[in-house]
Amino acid sequence: MKDEREITQAEIDRLHDRLKREAESGGYRLNPDTPFAKDLAQGLLVNERRYGYQACPCRLASGDKAQDLDVICPCDYRDADLVAYDACYCGLYVSRRALNGEAKIGAIPERRPTRDRRKAEPRGAEPRGAPQALTSLPYPVWRCKVCGYLCARDQPPELCPVCKAKKDRFERFL
Repeated sequence: MKDEREITQAEIDRLHDRLKREAESGGYRLNPDTPFAKDLAQGLLVNERRYGYQACPCRLASGDKAQDLDVICPCDYRDADLVAYDACYCGLYVSRRALNGEAKIGAIPERRPTRDRRKAEPRGAEPRGAPQALTSLPYPVWRCKVCGYLCARDQPPELCPVCKAKKDRFERFL
């Protein structure tokens, strides 16, 4: 059942503050336009109530968490967008250059594959052609799809120590 309560300014402020703390602890920066960033935080809260997870407010989520893992904030495309365009697709995260006024933020193209392409590429598939030395490791290697963090253990961590993405954002790497 959908949560129909109105989202309060206090909830938006709390999420914005949490996102800012988590971003900075991982070496990222939120957009310095606070009203804009808080509008995006509100969109994340709306999507969390609608779908049960914080899908990017600038993309269409399907409502199926397994199909939308790549666009749960922070999305899988954030880092590549920051490198190439100095901001993520929705503009919530910006590069240090953008934060310092050294880079102007413009339009950012969509990196997310079409629905048909996502269906054709199974998530967490075994790696192809991995060197024998790597396939004989005593533990599987897990990769955070958001920031690329790698760890070797039985299961992925509950929370990425770098970007704070949840366990379901990890894929088996090796």
